[in-house]
Amino acid sequence: MTTTIPFTPTSETELAIVRILDAPRATVWRCWTEADLLKQWFCPRPWTVPEASFDLKPGGRMNTLMAGPDGERVENVGVWLEIQPQESLTFTDAYSEGFIPRAESFMTGYVRLSDEPGGGTRMIWGARHKSAEDVRNHLEMGFEQGWGAAAQQLEDLAKTF
Repeated sequence: MTTTIPFTPTSETELAIVRILDAPRATVWRCWTEADLLKQWFCPRPWTVPEASFDLKPGGRMNTLMAGPDGERVENVGVWLEIQPQESLTFTDAYSEGFIPRAESFMTGYVRLSDEPGGGTRMIWGARHKSAEDVRNHLEMGFEQGWGAAAQQLEDLAKTF
């Protein structure tokens, strides 16, 4: 079972969850960086990710489509900003592939991974927003519950490897 650890944001525009996952870091990394794996866990059920397309390099695409149970569709177009293999990822919807600015953006996301004793992985998964209003909107969308459920789904998938 995923262990939750308190997180203290560095600013009023940051949200994050910290989880200890019962899975090796290399496996958690694969779940984040292989589109076919990310589609299996990235949003809380009953939502799904029917499409994900990655080019894992700075400026490369990180596009997903999330689908809700009542026909909702949320397209996320973005890029990878920073990639440190098996340690950290930073991505944003402020740009599309090739660092082409987008008219609207919601957040810059990040993931930090480190080893835990016993073979687990500490995952810090966060979002930085441009305004306190965007933070409130993200919280109202169910940030903590949704990202917590997705983290559990990630762990469940990673344990199958």
